[in-house]
Amino acid sequence: MQSIANSISLQSFYPENLNIMSIEQDDSVITIHIKSKTKECKCPSCNSVSGELYATHHKKVQDLPILGKRVVLDLTLYEFKCNNPDCNSVSFTESCSYFLNDYCYMTNRLVDLVCTLALETSCESCARILQSMSVKISGDTVIRTLIKRYDRQPTTKCGSVIGVDDFAFKKRHTYGTIIVDAETHKTVAILDGRDGTTLKEWLENNKQVKTVTRDRASAYAKAVEEILPDCMQIADRFHLHKNLMDAVNKILGREIPATTAIMDETSSNSHSDKATEDNEPCKKNRIHCG
Repeated sequence: MQSIANSISLQSFYPENLNIMSIEQDDSVITIHIKSKTKECKCPSCNSVSGELYATHHKKVQDLPILGKRVVLDLTLYEFKCNNPDCNSVSFTESCSYFLNDYCYMTNRLVDLVCTLALETSCESCARILQSMSVKISGDTVIRTLIKRYDRQPTTKCGSVIGVDDFAFKKRHTYGTIIVDAETHKTVAILDGRDGTTLKEWLENNKQVKTVTRDRASAYAKAVEEILPDCMQIADRFHLHKNLMDAVNKILGREIPATTAIMDETSSNSHSDKATEDNEPCKKNRIHCG
């Protein structure tokens, strides 16, 4: 058995400027009271450093579960006064963005788990799995977390050659447009609708595009021609192959009958025997020579 001195300390799993003050637990929840040790902080608006305390804030966030119990962090964070007279901010609160985030009440590591499970399964399945792990969350919260993380991602730049195609969010109901960089083969944008309206807006901000590979939809062709009249438009290989197969099937359907009768061997033999019997003369009509 390990001694107490060699046991794992929870403090090692939290940033150095956040000090664990006390821990409470019941049958289902572990509450960890944490207080900030920050003495000064940089203003996010003017980047000036301030050490003048303005107020104290309490914030409760969820963390990864421990031994099947839900973990709640009761955080005490400091708000500092900005001493820069030219700054528009009177005060600011330390963000701890490396550990926490300002768009949901979860730690960054728990948000990572939520997003990974949602992308591998679905939002509802992700919520059910996390609930079985004692994480308090709903399917709608998973959706909002994914959307907020997507919105915070840096804008992906693409080259001069892109591929455009439509896809179904929900078949026969909701459709979207996907844009892929032809050089890196990575998705650079997912747009709502497939009528070309959102594609026009995207092309307005990406005038570096010189070549577009697309499907046979006229909406995309008109959008590209309107925004980038000098852009080269190419039908991709999939749709060229589909055009060819459609033409071949059309010719085959016109030249070859839809149904062809093939007689089996039994039917052929019976017809042959019947023909032989019909060719033989009847016995009663035979002429006997003496």
